[in-house]
Amino acid sequence: MRLKTIILLSALLPLCFSYGWDPLGWLFHRHGQAQYFGSLQADTTGGACPAECDCPPTFPVAMYCDGRGLNAIPSIPSRIKYLYLQHNAISVVPDSALINATNLVWLFLHHNQLTSDAISKEVFLKLEGLERLFLHHNNLTSIPPNLPRSLRDLRIDHNRIGKVIPTDLEGMDNLTILHLHDNNIADMGTSLKALKSLTLLDLSNNKLIKIPDALPEHLHQFYLEFNSIDSLPEGFLGGLAQLQYVRMSHNQLTNKGIPSNTFNVTGLVELDLSYNKLERIPTVSTTLQHLYLQANQIKEFTLGSFCSIVDVTNFSRLQTLRLEGNEISQEDIPLESALCLRKASSIQI
Repeated sequence: MRLKTIILLSALLPLCFSYGWDPLGWLFHRHGQAQYFGSLQADTTGGACPAECDCPPTFPVAMYCDGRGLNAIPSIPSRIKYLYLQHNAISVVPDSALINATNLVWLFLHHNQLTSDAISKEVFLKLEGLERLFLHHNNLTSIPPNLPRSLRDLRIDHNRIGKVIPTDLEGMDNLTILHLHDNNIADMGTSLKALKSLTLLDLSNNKLIKIPDALPEHLHQFYLEFNSIDSLPEGFLGGLAQLQYVRMSHNQLTNKGIPSNTFNVTGLVELDLSYNKLERIPTVSTTLQHLYLQANQIKEFTLGSFCSIVDVTNFSRLQTLRLEGNEISQEDIPLESALCLRKASSIQI
């Protein structure tokens, strides 16, 4: 039987090569072979795949047009759910661009040349099932209007947005991830109030001088690095029971601007206050695990900032404590710290 199979294959192989098809070529030329098989098995439901993109037969609801040097959005078949248009030179999104793409779930338009004026005001209106919209690394000066309320993940960082108003994010009850970092935002108003499901908010590297109002109560990660915030509102973490990660390095925070016990809240896992203007270690919860205070102006190691009572049963769960670049040395750490900070693998000064 094996002999017959070998004879049959040896007879067929020359025939395959004579017609220009290498039966093993797919191992080494997957991209080319994908186009070959695609021409035989392509799904044309709702329109054919445009020549400048790839619509794999094995994943017919996806359309890959990334990194093709495109200046405009090609025609989109109605079956497409996942559209990849990143890393192109697309500068305009007219109403007609997505008129047939009402089934989109993911739309990736990052790393293009989009401006706010060049995005039609109604282009996103009919995308009622869109969950992910990536618009980072463009030239937007505002959040596009009429974004789908179905969005769960909006990434619009690395643009030139200067202000966010309530109508920009109105009705987005499903949004869980919002990346607005690396913009020029100086004011958020009460725009975050409507985001009832938001768990991750990144506003780092903007021009904020205060904490935004009406923070969503389900926040889990809150990033505010590289702003100009010099003070915090009274009890601003009090209503954020699920918040675990707060990063506020590279701001202008002073001890005077931080109300007492601001960070003495259970649930907080990581707190980064490095590169500010603190002169004292703020009081933190005994449940905090990672504290970053390097490059401040701290002059004293106050053990009471970590433990109000120091004994066998009362101790801090802190694992990481960084204090490099301050005005204290290893000799300033009191002996009692070994009991209070028994979980800390190292204290870096």
